[in-house]
Amino acid sequence: MAYYNIFDTHAHYASSRFDNDRQELLARLLPEAGIRFVMLAGIEIPDCIQSQKLAENFDYLYCSAGLHPGYLDSRPDDWPDQLRKLAEFPKCRAIGEIGLDYYHNSQNRALQQEILIQQILLAQELDLPCIFHFREATADAVQILKQYRPRGVLHCFNGSAETAKILLKIPDLYFSFSGVITYQNVRKPLEALAVLPPERILIETDSPYLAPEPFRKRRCDSTMILYTAEKAAAVKQMPVQDFITICCENGRRIFRI
Repeated sequence: MAYYNIFDTHAHYASSRFDNDRQELLARLLPEAGIRFVMLAGIEIPDCIQSQKLAENFDYLYCSAGLHPGYLDSRPDDWPDQLRKLAEFPKCRAIGEIGLDYYHNSQNRALQQEILIQQILLAQELDLPCIFHFREATADAVQILKQYRPRGVLHCFNGSAETAKILLKIPDLYFSFSGVITYQNVRKPLEALAVLPPERILIETDSPYLAPEPFRKRRCDSTMILYTAEKAAAVKQMPVQDFITICCENGRRIFRI
């Protein structure tokens, strides 16, 4: 079945994994699949620059500027000034992808927290939402979010229903779900999805990562978001197109599109 009005709220089309077919995907295949908007999440300065170039060339692409916790070692000394400059781009609608990742590196937790807080404060100064990446860092993430109460998106939310209920109390936080919810034996994000109100839910692909079933372990692109949408709509007991449209309006609201 064909769907429309789809907002993929997290993708990485500057990735080298799209070098062979990026133009065809962005110019034809995504729009033909009903993709109305895509948010390109930045992970480090060069990536953010490339994402801005893509957003300049395609009307439906938007982008963010941020330092992912996995790329802190390569950050330039003047990274705050560079992010501030990148955020001046008219289609830059968020600071991100920022956060804490103790799965890949638990040795620099203090640095990750320091850089995260600096970026949250920058986003608040610039009146931009944040795009958050949290992995194996729930306690510290919840503490920081409760303290600073930012606007933003919890990308690829994989927390429990209990964590979702706590974070729902922060009024401008949205919960984004990826192809992970289609995987066998996945439980926590589905339980969280079940307790969240539709007006706080987003969908994403994290392309080129996290392809949903039946494409798992292949390169992901935004056309595959349909499988995530169908699974999430079933959990929410809603018609798929209604769910997609609500998620699109949620994305437009948080990113002011």
